[in-house]
Amino acid sequence: MKPSLLDTDILSLFFRNHPEVTSHFASYLTLYKKMNISIITYYEIISGLKHRDAHKKMASFLDFVSKNKVLHLTEQSVTISAEVYAELRKEGKPLDDIDILIAGIAVANDLVLVTHNRNHFERIRKLKIKDWSET
Repeated sequence: MKPSLLDTDILSLFFRNHPEVTSHFASYLTLYKKMNISIITYYEIISGLKHRDAHKKMASFLDFVSKNKVLHLTEQSVTISAEVYAELRKEGKPLDDIDILIAGIAVANDLVLVTHNRNHFERIRKLKIKDWSET
């Protein structure tokens, strides 16, 4: 198992106690001690919880964040994201900026992106992906 960055959808499955995802989380934590999420995923989760006024889930998420690592945008990750954006636009296969920024953070930090949204992320050549919701 390689060092990884969690996409928003996998983190949501974890908080819903998806059995495969929680099993992979446990295995990963025995090797690396902390999970990595992007500042973009942090934003997506926080904004969704605020929209739903989900105070208990917010507290649970913030507790999770305090025990793990949030990776921020950097000049390197944004430059990688811009390259990916340009490539995908030229190919006529654009993605949402949020997904491209998450991918840029993963590539810049040499991390495997753990996502259930393989359909989108498989378009990015430089990105390594894994889906922990499958066996």
